[in-house]
Amino acid sequence: MKRRRIDPVTRLLAGLAITVVALPLVAIFVKVPWSTFFTSIRSDGSLTAVKLSIWTSLLAGLICLLLGVPLAWWLARGGDRVTRFLRPIVLAPIALPPTVAGLAMLGLLSRTGLLGRPIYRIFNWQMPFTTTAVIFAGIFVGLPFLVLVSESTFRQLPRDVQDAAEIDRATPGQVFRLVAIPQSKSGIVTGLILAWARILGEFGATMMFAGSLPGTTQTWTMQIYQELDISQDTAYSLSLLMVLISVSLIFFLRKPITQAFAS
Repeated sequence: MKRRRIDPVTRLLAGLAITVVALPLVAIFVKVPWSTFFTSIRSDGSLTAVKLSIWTSLLAGLICLLLGVPLAWWLARGGDRVTRFLRPIVLAPIALPPTVAGLAMLGLLSRTGLLGRPIYRIFNWQMPFTTTAVIFAGIFVGLPFLVLVSESTFRQLPRDVQDAAEIDRATPGQVFRLVAIPQSKSGIVTGLILAWARILGEFGATMMFAGSLPGTTQTWTMQIYQELDISQDTAYSLSLLMVLISVSLIFFLRKPITQAFAS
């Protein structure tokens, strides 16, 4: 394939953009104490936080998948009169400041919250500052990313295949399960990965809603924040590990990501 030329101004601006993104990541590589890297990430507190983040983010991502794909299909196929009001609400967590997101969840599920008050009266249990709160916060911040990409993919599907299925008397549920989902696998996977990455890196909203209790709610990012005052070497080591995971995800999934946004 013949390479197309790029004008010098565009090339300069692109180079500046790459520099802004790449240099902070390079700085982490430079600052990591390689002689103690594996020791730092294997320490009890670090390992516990990493394990907690991984399993809670995977569970939250799975719930996002189960709930987000049907929601994306509804937004893509539903009437504009309803969806034009629902879509901004569903996607709002993408733009919300973390403190506002955390406060919103507290307002709903704390001991004095809209749902939290009756739950506490009946079951003598509250969600905030529990591991369940970490999972719920992950769903809240991750779900919009999966819905955004999946809905965009559903909207680009060719209508003739769906129309043919409906002519063959396929039910709406069968069209969704047997036609739409198989044709949209690439976009759904992309949305799931973006949602999971967002959940894994969440800090502010989870801190407000779940706290930072070692072994219970202290996630990977919270451990990094704590280590800044205790051991910066450990903080940089944990940060590098997260950078490696993020870059690896984008690298190995670059093809489905490209297909999802190009479809």
